[in-house]
Amino acid sequence: MTAQPVNIAGSKILITGPTGQVAAPVIDAWAGQAELTALARFSDPAQRSALEEKGVRCVAADLADPAALNGLADDFDYVLNFAVVKTDSFDYDLAANAEGLGRLMLHCRSVKAFLHLSSTAVYEYAGHAPRAEDAPLGDNHRSMFPTYSISKIAAETVCRFVAHQFGIPTTIARLSVPYGNNGGWPWYHLLMMEQGVPIDVHPERPNLYNLLHTDDYIEKLPLLLGAASNEVTTVNFGGSQAVSIEDWCAFLTELTGLEPEFRDSPTAFGSLAIDTTRMHD
Repeated sequence: MTAQPVNIAGSKILITGPTGQVAAPVIDAWAGQAELTALARFSDPAQRSALEEKGVRCVAADLADPAALNGLADDFDYVLNFAVVKTDSFDYDLAANAEGLGRLMLHCRSVKAFLHLSSTAVYEYAGHAPRAEDAPLGDNHRSMFPTYSISKIAAETVCRFVAHQFGIPTTIARLSVPYGNNGGWPWYHLLMMEQGVPIDVHPERPNLYNLLHTDDYIEKLPLLLGAASNEVTTVNFGGSQAVSIEDWCAFLTELTGLEPEFRDSPTAFGSLAIDTTRMHD
């Protein structure tokens, strides 16, 4: 997947889901460099005000609503879709995550590149085997987020269809486990350790994932945009080395003295390590 990074400076960029854990640091890093527009429901006015204070133009829209994009500009250079909803309503979540993505791509079909952030949650559980991009898909996150994996798979399908139909250069990046100063799974595990709450892990230990720090994914986003193609580039997106829940909790113990209490649960997600070959290409 040889690609050259796009130039963010001075570009007109739309970011959906701007208040979420993954997108919020991107806004902070790019505000002042690029002309940013943030699209979200903005049910909390304070979040909108905080973005506007950073010079970000905000557009309130619910992607599940077919008329939501009527007032949105259509002349962006790049679109990054971080938006995701998990209400446990299949009708609403599929409408927002899949149909809404299709309408967004159609509305912004003149972009130089479209980046859809998917998830490794689209993969079927397969023990410790690293998942390559052509690995079988499955309802991986059903036990905790009933609609999540299916919505992500549906969104990828819609994304590919619209990209192919209208010739939109597109990248689908399947994100592993992000973390940083604004949170992430290790942070939640630290809180659970502090409060003595058991951490559910799959009995097939170790439970492996590819942690990706905020600084690293922000650095790589221009490359993902540069890799966009009309054929749609699909790539795993995570750290180069797999690390287990057990190992990062042990490291947290070294730092804090707090001990984790692991609880075996067959319904825990289980290992979801990724094959990073295509990402490194």
